[in-house]
Amino acid sequence: MKDMRLLANPDPDSAEKLGDASVKREKWSQHVTESSNALDLEAGVFTWHDPRQIALSLKNSAERSERRKADPFRSAMSMLTFYINRAGRQLPAAQRARLEAAKDELRALFGKPHHHPPPG
Repeated sequence: MKDMRLLANPDPDSAEKLGDASVKREKWSQHVTESSNALDLEAGVFTWHDPRQIALSLKNSAERSERRKADPFRSAMSMLTFYINRAGRQLPAAQRARLEAAKDELRALFGKPHHHPPPG
């Protein structure tokens, strides 16, 4: 609500305040990435080239963790999805494809059905 009031009543101070607020919002995912201790991930796991190895590492991390709040599959898949979404357009297409393939590998490792994206 505070941001809406700033937009409705622009002045030099409010524009600066709005900028500060948006910077804080943009950095929440960086904070989560750096400070979350739900899973102990292997260094560089999301940069690996083998989707199966990525999935195995995430699975092992999720199963070992005593701090996660969800079941191991959901924790591993959430971490992978979070990374993909956080990287956004900065993620090279080839690595995005490998990480998407790692999702399928995770599903297979946990005995879950494969996701089939809608055509289009």
